[in-house]
Amino acid sequence: MLKNTERSKELFEQAKKTFVGGVASALHKSEHEAYPIYIERGWGSRVLDVDGNEYIDYLGGYGPLILGYCPPAIEDAVLNQIRKGTLFAAPTESLNEVSKKLTQIIPCAEMITYQNTGTEGNMLAFRIARAFTGKEKIIKFEGHYHGWSDEEMISIAADSSKTMGGRNRPWKILGSAGQLEKAADNIIVLPWNDLDLFEKNLKRNAHEVAAVILEPVMCNCEVVFPENQFLEGVRAITSKYDVVLIFDEVITGFRLALGGAQEFYGVIPDLSILGKAIAGGFPLSIITGKREIMGAGVHIRGTFNANPISVAACQATIKELEKPNTYENLNRITKKLTEGIIDISRNHDVDLYCEGIGSIWQISFGILERLKDYRDNFKVDKKRYQIFRDMCFVRGVRLHPSRGRQYVSVAHTDEDIEKTLLVVDEVFREMSLHY
Repeated sequence: MLKNTERSKELFEQAKKTFVGGVASALHKSEHEAYPIYIERGWGSRVLDVDGNEYIDYLGGYGPLILGYCPPAIEDAVLNQIRKGTLFAAPTESLNEVSKKLTQIIPCAEMITYQNTGTEGNMLAFRIARAFTGKEKIIKFEGHYHGWSDEEMISIAADSSKTMGGRNRPWKILGSAGQLEKAADNIIVLPWNDLDLFEKNLKRNAHEVAAVILEPVMCNCEVVFPENQFLEGVRAITSKYDVVLIFDEVITGFRLALGGAQEFYGVIPDLSILGKAIAGGFPLSIITGKREIMGAGVHIRGTFNANPISVAACQATIKELEKPNTYENLNRITKKLTEGIIDISRNHDVDLYCEGIGSIWQISFGILERLKDYRDNFKVDKKRYQIFRDMCFVRGVRLHPSRGRQYVSVAHTDEDIEKTLLVVDEVFREMSLHY
């Protein structure tokens, strides 16, 4: 069973002649073994490629499309703003309104500022924390992704656990050619979910550590949950040593709850960065936190910061997510899908782990329980996931091309889930015979 994707192949050959790698992001190339699949349009939970193939989509633009593709509420809001103007080099009343709303729904939010991407948001959060504390070092955790800048893209793409060094003294691994080694000088890397090691390290280095940054749920590799009381412990320890705690909620913001993971877990950071889902597919990131820290004197720059179109999209997204039973239904859909996959896997003796949280879900082969940290990521049978993913793809279900983290949206229906589970059943049956 093969889909005709010749038009995608042809377009990619054209693209390679005019721009680097033939794609605007390395993530776009990995969907197909030899070339990316070009998408013509999307609607609700579906996308259509340039060869006319339709897919139930669990990629969600890598996270932003919490309302699905082309939701009417965002379309109306954005078109209305376009008719008024797209950029004024001046604030708008809508920015006042959305800022006030965000301070009401995000637990840590006393003051707000804006950038366009998660990378920019985290860079600014580092600067704010350093300005407030007068210290320079930042503690981050292995596998947690905070952006692609030189200082952020460290220890997020190891080849194996052996290349990471010992747990007590992990090696710093750069993520790209051209990345400055000295950019890692002020970064301290630690394993995730090890509270004792974290406290020992912070006690030793608190005099020079400005902040600790983490994804409250690690989503860069396979989804890795915080262990019981880990977030609470990090919160207590950073408070004890007067170190700023930063939650990178670029993925979890709006996904776990309207107030993000900090609402879901009841652990309040000093600063937080939100992106992706907050504007339903338009570029916007939010840096927010305590008034005294946000007011540390950092000069905020950016031509496109809080542009009126993204602000309109953010307002529309919030209004849709505030509707009664929205999160209850997202949780129900995610649970129906993950529990259905587990039941089918048992019927076919396929060993896997599958679990969801909010509108994020994970499927990992070769393990049966939650991972503890990034090093456990190497226990996952990624070759089998790739086989599974490719077999689902040719049957019209679009999943993450390289790891098992997926998304549902408000647009996903029970019919979508039932069709997906039929595909999974067919794929597992074939995998059990041949793999």
